This record gives sequence, structure tokens and C-alpha cells, in this order.
Amino acid sequence: MSKRIDFVNSLKDQNEADLKARIQEDELRLKKLEFAHAISPLENPMSIRSLRKDIARLKTALAQKKTK
Repeated sequence: MSKRIDFVNSLKDQNEADLKARIQEDELRLKKLEFAHAISPLENPMSIRSLRKDIARLKTALAQKKTK
């Protein structure tokens, strides 16, 4: 749980441009993981779920920054 808290706290220091870049990177990484998983099963398929959750957290942080 502390890993998630550290992740959320690190988002507070980033500006909108950094968050957008990070979202694009993670979405690309997610596509590659899903493609690799479709071809042959991943060793840890839960990494797809955690990456999706991280992307959602990034998008939430970006929305909060835009409203401020």
C-alpha cells in the first residue's frame, strides 16, 4: 500500500505537461503488454491491471490540476 501512496505523492510535484507525457508513455506500455499477453501468457498478468490503475490515477491527478 505504501507503493501506491508514494506514487500518488509523486504526482503532486509534476505539472500538467509531465502528467500528459507520463499518461502517453504508460498507455503505450499497456498496449505492448496486452499485445504480448495475447501472443503468449505473461509471467505476471496482474501487471496489466496495476498499469491500468496507474493510468487512471494519472488521469485523475491531471483532471484535478486542470480544475485548480
